[in-house]
This record gives sequence, structure tokens and C-alpha cells, in this order.
Amino acid sequence: MSEIEKSFSTEKYVVTHPVQPEQDGWRLDQFVQKCMPTLSRQFLKKKIEKGEVEISGRKPPHKPSVKVHHGEKVTITTHNDGMIEEEYWYGEVVPKNENPTIVFEDENLLVINKPPFMITHPAGRNLFYCATVYFETIYKKTIHSIHRLDRETTGLLLLGKNPKVSQQVATLFENDHVRKCYFFIAHTKDGATNFPFTAKERMDREEGTIPRGMMSWYPEDSHLGKESETHFELILEKDGYVLALAFPVTGRQHQIRVHAACHGYPLLGDKLYNGDSGIFIRFKDNQATLEDHELMEIPRQALHAVALRLTYPTEKMNHFIAPLPKDLSQWIETKLKLNTSEVEALIQEKISIFINIEF
Repeated sequence: MSEIEKSFSTEKYVVTHPVQPEQDGWRLDQFVQKCMPTLSRQFLKKKIEKGEVEISGRKPPHKPSVKVHHGEKVTITTHNDGMIEEEYWYGEVVPKNENPTIVFEDENLLVINKPPFMITHPAGRNLFYCATVYFETIYKKTIHSIHRLDRETTGLLLLGKNPKVSQQVATLFENDHVRKCYFFIAHTKDGATNFPFTAKERMDREEGTIPRGMMSWYPEDSHLGKESETHFELILEKDGYVLALAFPVTGRQHQIRVHAACHGYPLLGDKLYNGDSGIFIRFKDNQATLEDHELMEIPRQALHAVALRLTYPTEKMNHFIAPLPKDLSQWIETKLKLNTSEVEALIQEKISIFINIEF
């Protein structure tokens, strides 16, 4: 079977999909929707009508209703014309780190230190600032996302260079053979749970929740939600803030942020779980108030995937550690008057115990 062809530049992203036998006779807009499922049919119809979708051997623009046939190829071009979601802070665009650091690499696997606001793989209208696409432009081949980090979360992210090894490593995640550790900065609320503690609140997404994607939590003995578990360890506490580590046992979306918040430690910069989810909408619409900025303090949630341990498919034991990102280091030094290297030493001390945990 023919493989998907991709090319990328800072100006445009071009992807070519072969029409498979079972897709023979599909409408063009139906086929393109299958290729780009996170985009609306209406948005894709406009791309087709603008000539940004081309059927091999036929001159664009095409009608959305035109039929595609097995053996043809459909090329979709997306121009970098403002589709990227910019992040604003006090009215200014937050600069992006265009070059993620490689922590480990061999012929099968990449471990990178993902910068803030970079997504793991193309999704929705975010096609240009994402980890898989970045490395596909370097290696000129498909890069596979093995797991994911939230857009604002920094730190260790595994990417695969071939599908077989990618699936092997993904299975390690599925079978709980990977240990993950996250560093975070949080406010301390009155009545917060004392460290160390383990959070077991159940979690799920409720229908109709605004903003869409926000998670709800329920007591451990509730029949609602799904089982979730995170262990928390304190690094240090100062001036109403904590620097701490989270060790997730399960892997629910937003799990660390939710568990920390419901135990009295909402993450610094978290626009969803700081008590007023309307902040998220106001930042998204670039209408955040001065009070919103003052409450958040930094442009993104202070969460960093700092350490990861797994049994690599070669049976070699590996662990990886990512240094603190620049934005969190600057906040620690400026706000708390602490030396980043001393904080990292405390983190390393805790992580050394984590690394030695048996599977």
C-alpha cells in the first residue's frame, strides 16, 4: 500500500494521501475529512474551493462533491497564514522556542525536552509548531508520537522513528511499565493536604462542560468518573507556593493538574483549575484582564515532565531527566529568590528514589 507523503517548510505543510480501494467513489470532502478529522467539513470545503486540495491528474480547484478513485492521490496544502494559535501575555505574543532539545537518540527512538506551547503531533489548526512535524522535516520520514504532553506542558516526550518500535514502547505505557515524574509549581490554599499524599479522586469529562475538555472530579468511592491515582512529594515550600513532584499511576487527561487543585494546590498559570475557568476563555479570546494576568503570574501552567524511566525494547534499562525550562527557572529565581541549580539538586535527590522503584 502506498504511504502518505509529507513535506514541510515554515511557509506551508503539504501532505499527500493515496486513495485506498475501500475509498473508491468517495466524495472529495468526505475523503479529506477522513484525512484531517479534527477540522470541520465546512472549513475543508473552503480549502477545496480555494484550490488547496488537488487530485492527481486533475486541475484544481475541484468541487467538494467530486468523486475520488482508487489509484489517485489527493494532495492537501496548508499555508502558514496565521492559523497557528499564538499565545498572548499582556497583549504581546509569547515567543516560541523553535528548536527542542534532544535528550536521547538511537536508530529507533527520540527522547526530546519539549518546549512550552509545542503540541505533540498535528491537531486541528495546529500544524506547524508540533514535535512530530519538526523532526519529520529533519529526518524526511514519518515520526510517530508514542505518548503526548499537553500543549503548555514542557519536558520529556518520546517519539518513534519506525512503527514497530513505536508500538513496542507504546505498549510499555499501556501495561504500566513506564514510570513518569512531573515537577510543578503551585499556590498553597487554606486547608491544603499535607505532603506527601496520594490523590485518588475519580475523573471524567462531563457533557456540556464549558470550556469543553475541562475535567470533573469525584470522590474515590463515587460511582462516577474513572479511577485515577497520583502520588505527590514536596520539594520545598515558600511564600505561599510549593515546588513539588507528581508521580502519576494512571494516565487521565489533566490528571496532575486536577489532583493537585482538588487537594489545595492549583498550579501556577493553570487557566482551567484555579477556581475560575472563565479565565481560560478570556485568554483564548485575547481578552484577559489585568487581574487574570496577575492571578496566573506566568503565560502557561507550571508543569514539567522532569523524569521518565522505562524498559526499552532492547531490555536495556533507561531513565531520562530533563532540566527545568527557562521560564520556570526565571520565575523561581525572580519570585522566590532561589538558585535554580540548588532546586534541581533537590529534585535529583527525590528522583534518585523514583529511578530505583521496581516495576
